[in-house]
Amino acid sequence: MRTALLQSSGRPGSTVENLKVLDEAAGRAAAAGAALLVAPEMFLTGYAIGDGVGRLAEPADGDAADAIAWLASRHGLAIAYGYPERDGDTVYNSAQLISADGTRLANYRKTHLFGGFERDHFTPGDQPVVQAELNGLTVGLMICYDVEFPENVRAHALAGTDLLVVPTAQMHPFQFVAESLVPVRAWENQMYVAYVNRAGAEGDFEFVGLSVLAGPDGVARARAGRGEELVFADADPAFLAASREANPYLKDRRPGLYGSLA
Repeated sequence: MRTALLQSSGRPGSTVENLKVLDEAAGRAAAAGAALLVAPEMFLTGYAIGDGVGRLAEPADGDAADAIAWLASRHGLAIAYGYPERDGDTVYNSAQLISADGTRLANYRKTHLFGGFERDHFTPGDQPVVQAELNGLTVGLMICYDVEFPENVRAHALAGTDLLVVPTAQMHPFQFVAESLVPVRAWENQMYVAYVNRAGAEGDFEFVGLSVLAGPDGVARARAGRGEELVFADADPAFLAASREANPYLKDRRPGLYGSLA
């Protein structure tokens, strides 16, 4: 499945402008044959928006979701994006996957919040594995810091995730996560990982870019630089099946030894 990674911080504070950026990227992605477009963490509103989080948060089925469903349907590709989700009085840092026909397929709430800003503005989710079927692949959702916990990614591997989609807001000086950790996660769990970052300065944060789609062999199929960019790579089910057959990690596990991890 051809996948487009939109490395961009959009227009922080403006949902309307970010929908325009997403529309333009979806058009380019569709023209290049992509079946899935992935946007970064909190792409809908911007990340460093302070108390604007509560003001700009929307329900999973709100107006912005409807607008993105329309974009997905118009361009004929699935879209995954990060946004602040309001559920009553509670706000989550969430990611949603919408199919090419505009159907809402999956909604994930970040389970591991990073730093004071996120802990002050969001409630952590409690469902570690959220998946949907897309073009013959099982797609899982996760957000940024979550991928740095090996237990989280292994849970997806055991649940059969083929392509793990990770909208992120990776900041300086933690670029080693994009450069080294993400390809290792793909290798040790035998899956594709699409890690899609913001770029440039935003408030007190400096996002490092370096978005990557890593394969189950630990090799980056696509790697962005530090600026705004749209890059493409394929998640190949046949290669994934062959890699899983050759790599014994998941088959050689001894779960009876791991009880202390919990």
